[in-house]
Amino acid sequence: MRKAAAVATDLAAVLVFVGIGRGAHAHGLGLSGFASTAWPFLSGLGAGWLAVAAARREACSIPAGLIVCASTVAVGMVLRVVSGQGTAFAFVIVALAFLGAAMVGWRAVVAGLRSRKRRETLRGRPARP
Repeated sequence: MRKAAAVATDLAAVLVFVGIGRGAHAHGLGLSGFASTAWPFLSGLGAGWLAVAAARREACSIPAGLIVCASTVAVGMVLRVVSGQGTAFAFVIVALAFLGAAMVGWRAVVAGLRSRKRRETLRGRPARP
């Protein structure tokens, strides 16, 4: 998986998180409201990807997912507080759980598939596409 696809997958996770949250709390999915909720987390996502690049981590690695997730949530929550949107402890936990499952989860699946492919190749079986 290329870095652009990894960034897009993480971006999709943030946008789904925001959409589900706004829908669950009946805040609506209007563009301005969606954007006001999304921008702190998108800023955190950008910071996380800068950290991954600076650390020279492989984009699809689990450590990269942990960095991106932690940054997305930490920076996102700080920016929410600074901008007056506020946070609740439960919201931080939900954000960590959802974004962690999404951002680390897809990387774990990729790692598993790569490992399986290597094992099959080492056993002399043709690797599956």
